[in-house]
Amino acid sequence: QVQLVESGGGLVQAGGSLRLSCAASGRTFRSSAMGWFRQAPGKERECVAAVNWSGVNTYYADSVKGRFTISKDNAKNTQYLTMNRLKPEDTAVYYCAVRYALGPPYLTPDEYDYWGQGTQVTVSS
Repeated sequence: QVQLVESGGGLVQAGGSLRLSCAASGRTFRSSAMGWFRQAPGKERECVAAVNWSGVNTYYADSVKGRFTISKDNAKNTQYLTMNRLKPEDTAVYYCAVRYALGPPYLTPDEYDYWGQGTQVTVSS
């Protein structure tokens, strides 16, 4: 069984930065596709960034392109979401997700097998 533990959320002023971490136990990240989703109150969960198993192909939502970066460290079995130039509209609960498949970046929640517990990101104006 895979467990994902997230950390790094918090309160930050607009224009600031945060780095979210998602550490996995139970299975290596090496052959996994990964994604970061967020869900604001009253809204659907949306994919903000995703990467395929090799790390070569990435996806970013238009709203975060150029500001967020998804990455993973196979040696540490950890994935990251680095968020720069944060905006109040980035406020949400952020979730990491993993799917063990050798396919393209996956963009919908149903395509993922394992989820972190979520971490709150609040950006003040």
